[in-house]
Formats: sequence, C-alpha cells, structure tokens
Amino acid sequence: MKLFFGTTKPKATAKDAIITLRENISMLEKRETHLQSKIDSEYAKARENATKNKKAALAALKRKRLLEAQIEKISGSRMTLEAQAMTIEAANVNLETMKAMQRGADAMKGIHKDLNVDKVDDTMDEIREQMDLANEISDAISQPQMFGADLDEDELNAELEELEQEELDKKLLDAEHAPVVLPNAPVTSVRQQHEQQQHQPAAAVSDEDDELAELRESMGMAA
Repeated sequence: MKLFFGTTKPKATAKDAIITLRENISMLEKRETHLQSKIDSEYAKARENATKNKKAALAALKRKRLLEAQIEKISGSRMTLEAQAMTIEAANVNLETMKAMQRGADAMKGIHKDLNVDKVDDTMDEIREQMDLANEISDAISQPQMFGADLDEDELNAELEELEQEELDKKLLDAEHAPVVLPNAPVTSVRQQHEQQQHQPAAAVSDEDDELAELRESMGMAA
C-alpha cells in the first residue's frame, strides 16, 4: 500500500503544531510591520503632493488603501492563528494534567491493591494491644519489689511497738536506780567550832544574840 499511496505521515504532536503556528504568527507580524511602513510612506507622499501634484497625491492614497486592506487581512489571519495556538496550548495543558491525574490514580490503585479498611482496623487493634502491653510492662518494672521476702505489715508494726516499750521500760529503770547526790557536809569538829566562837569578836556575838532574840519574838517564843 505504501508503494501506491506513499509513506504515512507521522502524527503531529501538540508541541509541533504550536511551534508551527508560532512561526507563522511571527512571519505575519513581520509582514504587518513591513506593510505599515509602506502605508506610512504613501501617506507622507500624499500629504507632500496634496497642493502641488494632485494626481500623485491621489495615486499615493490609492496605494495606501490597498496596503491597508492587505494588512487588515493579514491581521485577521494572525489573530486566527493566535487563537488556534492558544486553544492547542490549553488543550495540551489539559491533556498533560489528565495524564498526571491518571498516573496518580494508578499509583493509588497500586497502593490500595493490598490495603483495605479491615486490614487497617486489624493493624490499629494490634498497635493498641502492643501499646497496652508495653504500658503494663513499664508499670511492672517501675514498682519496687522486696525480692526473697513476703513481709506482713501488721507483724512489722507489732515488732516496732515491742521495741518502743522495751526502750521506755529501760529508761524508767535507769531513772529509779540513779544515785542521789547530796551537798558535802561541813567537817568542822565541835572543838574547832568552840575555838572559832571564842576567837569571834564580841560585837559579832552580840549581833547574833540580837538576831536570835528577834527571831524568837517573831515566833512567839519566850527568851
């Protein structure tokens, strides 16, 4: 079939179409610029010959009108190409966006292929069970333990009371047997006292007698 109809043309991509359109738009813009310069030139000639050469002025105005008609057609073609290029660009953006969304959907399907709500619930239950177990282990480890002894609090309190009573009895017993310390008695003999009285001055003896008399009088005793 290719021998009779020729080779099949490759399918134009959006990128190739946009490039071709932009090249044609650029060419038309250059053509418009060139025509606009010629229009300006013809208009200048018409003004220059308006008073001195009416025929030349009219010819310049005719050429100006023809150029303006061409530039109007070119401007319309350029605007059509620009609209087509923008439409293709927007369609290409939509296509790429759709492809990206499709790839995202395929990726999510692959992720959810072996994942469902029941499996998620089972996994969350397992996590909660393991966390509860970890908390129980932590609480068990943190509690103080008396290894090798099963202690009874009542027995310990009774033993403590016995020790307190023994200590109190000991203190009372020590207080009963404590020695009584009396002041030292004078060791002066009767003879020494008599000698001292003999050596005391008479005035001192008289004073003592007066004090003794006053004491007896205050007690209601006869001398």
